[in-house]
Amino acid sequence: MDKERAFIVGRFQPFHNGHLEIIRSILKHNASVIIGIGSAQYSHTLKDPFTAGERHLMISTTLEREGIFQFYLVPIEDVNSNPLWVAHVESLTPGFNRVYTNNPLVTRLFKEKNYRVESMDMINRSNWSGTHIREKMIKNQDWRSDVPRAVADIIDEIDGISRIQDLAKTDEDTI
Repeated sequence: MDKERAFIVGRFQPFHNGHLEIIRSILKHNASVIIGIGSAQYSHTLKDPFTAGERHLMISTTLEREGIFQFYLVPIEDVNSNPLWVAHVESLTPGFNRVYTNNPLVTRLFKEKNYRVESMDMINRSNWSGTHIREKMIKNQDWRSDVPRAVADIIDEIDGISRIQDLAKTDEDTI
């Protein structure tokens, strides 16, 4: 195993089984991983229904229940300036040597700062995507099989399904 620390960023809305598998894969090749909770300032919207603290709890509880302790969680607010974003991340995190992402912009920004950037295989993307899972929550479909048990427990604890369903409502007249 390399004695490197890796970095990955995501919105984790919610943290799902695909994220868990990616973290496991990253830790096969790195001593530890910094998990950036992206867009940390957003919550209570359809795209970002959960707070940074709720996402932190989902991720840390899941990883600890899985016996994974080689991680650091760092909430990262958007700076809305691409040229400054990597420096912003660096100012919030411990040092890292490798970045994992499939996002073309994130890849470009980190490569321009001479980081080693690696892409990841998307695992069961048809089911394990935050957008798809949130849609299932709104429609009262089975979403629990797509997330770790700890995440489902936390969503239940915070009444997250009711929150997402309320956020999906509109006050506009229907035709």
